[in-house]
Amino acid sequence: MLRVGGLDRGAFGLREWGMAKVRVAIPVFKGVEELDAVGPFEVFGLARQCGAGVECQLVECGGAESVRAFHGVTMGELGAPEGHYDLIVVPGGAWLAGGDTGVRRVIADGVVPRWIAAAHADGAVVAGVCTGVFVLEAAGLLADRRATTHHLALGELSARGVTVCKDRVVDEGTVVTAGGITSAIDLALHLTGRFFGSELVAKVRDLLEYRG
Repeated sequence: MLRVGGLDRGAFGLREWGMAKVRVAIPVFKGVEELDAVGPFEVFGLARQCGAGVECQLVECGGAESVRAFHGVTMGELGAPEGHYDLIVVPGGAWLAGGDTGVRRVIADGVVPRWIAAAHADGAVVAGVCTGVFVLEAAGLLADRRATTHHLALGELSARGVTVCKDRVVDEGTVVTAGGITSAIDLALHLTGRFFGSELVAKVRDLLEYRG
């Protein structure tokens, strides 16, 4: 069941409600969890098929043209982020496995945290899936906001001073977070509803045959 906490449309004055066209970026990297990235990409692609003015790109912030994901899938023909995005969805990956790949490497490198912090300051909604939420924390976007992540990493997120909860999707206005892996689909459907309304979400869910 999707539960959303902390959202007050009037308080946030979000400009994206009812927007005609939305640019979305999903940054991918070595060790990214496949479904964290591809789930939202699929949802936004189906939203476009259903008539929504959404443009979604998989991007790579370090100059690589391809990346090898956590389970071995290669994502290729990647471009760098360009221009303004209305929404950035940061996937997770390899956090629980440790090592020098995935989210931990992204945070250590610093490029993606700096980029999303600047994009957020420029008006973008920034969302995190699974352990991608730690990238949002590194960017300073979770101060005074509630957030969720994969259930096995909630303790680590709390230890970093974040107010955590176990809801599947937590909407704090310009920052949205989701739990582990399959929550990526819930997150993307929720954000599609924010931008384009419940009727379009119903069409996308039907095409997905998603009953979550």
